[in-house]
Amino acid sequence: MRGFFITLTIAFCLFATINALSVDIQPHSEECFFEDLDVGDKLTVSYQVGEGGNLDIDFMIIDPEDNLIKSTARESVGNHVVTANKKGKYTYCFSNVMSSVTAKSINFNVHDMERIQETAKTHIDPIEREIRELAESIFAIKDEQEYLVARERQHRDTAESTNARVKWWSIGQLTLLVAVCFWQVFYLKRFFEVKRVV
Repeated sequence: MRGFFITLTIAFCLFATINALSVDIQPHSEECFFEDLDVGDKLTVSYQVGEGGNLDIDFMIIDPEDNLIKSTARESVGNHVVTANKKGKYTYCFSNVMSSVTAKSINFNVHDMERIQETAKTHIDPIEREIRELAESIFAIKDEQEYLVARERQHRDTAESTNARVKWWSIGQLTLLVAVCFWQVFYLKRFFEVKRVV
């Protein structure tokens, strides 16, 4: 019975530490978020640019002393892992400063698994270990599904845009064809009219 409650608590903690978010970042701006970490905690941030511009974004992680830990420029997809070597607030930012016109939509997940694993290291039975491994696999699958959903949305938008362009091009061609037909009938009718001389 005690093992069941420990397993239930671990599962609840695992689900509580996942944050799936979506944010829109306007041109010439950036959005920052933070996590409080202890020494040795591992922070994983995975993201996908869903729409906007060239589907790229700048990303950076800053430690509690405002030192830049990781920085990437113009990436569509990213997965960054940081192990805290100092206790405090770790900030991660998405920057759209390089874009002058287009807003970007970003889907991202934040995982903080190490803290749970450290607190559960004592008295671990094989079932609990399996549950944690399954939870990590579920989170990896969830990330992959969110990536596929974002890609599907992007491809759907592209297909709908192409469909609209083809439709209007076809309507324009049909209109031009009807206009040319009427003009030819009118021109040939005038060509074969007999002109009377008075």
